Amino acid sequence: MAADIKNYLKEKEKRQKNQDDYKKKIRKHKLTIVYRVLLVAAALGAALALVVVQAKRHIYTGYDTVSSVNRETSSDAIDVRLKNGILTYSKDGAHCTDAKGNVKWNQTYVIQDVKLATCGSVAAIGSYNGREIYVQNTEKQLGTITTTMPIRNITVADTGRVTATLADTDATWIMTYEADGSNSYTGQAHMNDGGYPISISLSPSGELLAVSYLYVDAGVVKSNVVFYNFGPVGANQSDYMVSAYTYSDLVVPKVQFMNNDTAFAAGDSRLMIFSGSQKPVTIGEYLYDDEIQSVFYSEKYVGLVFLSDQAETKYRMDVYNASAVKVGSYYFDVDYTDIFFEEDAMVIYNESECQIFTTEGVEKYRGNFGKSVRLMLPAGGSYKYYLVTDNTIDTIQLK
Repeated sequence: MAADIKNYLKEKEKRQKNQDDYKKKIRKHKLTIVYRVLLVAAALGAALALVVVQAKRHIYTGYDTVSSVNRETSSDAIDVRLKNGILTYSKDGAHCTDAKGNVKWNQTYVIQDVKLATCGSVAAIGSYNGREIYVQNTEKQLGTITTTMPIRNITVADTGRVTATLADTDATWIMTYEADGSNSYTGQAHMNDGGYPISISLSPSGELLAVSYLYVDAGVVKSNVVFYNFGPVGANQSDYMVSAYTYSDLVVPKVQFMNNDTAFAAGDSRLMIFSGSQKPVTIGEYLYDDEIQSVFYSEKYVGLVFLSDQAETKYRMDVYNASAVKVGSYYFDVDYTDIFFEEDAMVIYNESECQIFTTEGVEKYRGNFGKSVRLMLPAGGSYKYYLVTDNTIDTIQLK
């Protein structure tokens, strides 16, 4: 009996040892698999990093024409970007074309002094001193707004909402409409009170409105940058006004929403950046002595163009992000007709040449088109663009 117990204990100990050895082998095998996966991941990460670095350092020297479609337009018409479409307008009418040359809509009118506002995929076309505003997006016409007083300025949201400044005998009215023509909000601005509205901008959602007022106080020129909220927060405030900022001895001819949370105001000597989806507040200010030549913006960046302070270049552009941080200063020579931001790059061009910089200061491309270009816009790929000419829409890929 004692021998049987002893043998049983030996067998049990042997089985336990075998089980422990088996568990060790399993753990070792699992660790081997983990190490292999980590090595592969590290190798893939290194390869991806190498590709990214090479892509950032790659300089394009030319381009291939991927495709080309015909278009027809008059020489006196103007082409502008409208999201991924092309808005072409003149004194006699407007139409929108997609990148394949298909006309999405056509609007006829007779306007001597066109006032155009765009936001995302929506455009509003009005007439200075006129009383009609045509609202449309890249796919269709959304409606026509008829005002009761002469139009001075307009702004539009991506929702189709439009705000217009209208001239009365002794006051300027600020009126907000829906695309179907219905009046949503009515305000009034007197020179003796808040000042004269010289710039207006709706947020893409149409919920916020920024207005720059100019007035004179005791012989001193002053500006008020005021924000209105048409949502529930503003409904509890007098005249929907949720925040206001006064600047002495400063003219602010440009206020603009970059996105639903960020707006900027460019004065003759100062840039102010505001943040807040309900009650915008100042998050950054920058002073400058040079005269602004142009202002360009995207959802992420705003750029101010000045004459260059360096003898070897013509222009300098200071770029700031939506967090009010200065990204950098960039020098270029192209006598531009337009500049647009594409992700983290700046595309500067005129009818015959183009220059592209990254926000890191790398010049990615500089070259001639070899044709007369009316408009350049992104084509949805890495350094891929549409070139709009009098007769064609060319899709190009930098190489």
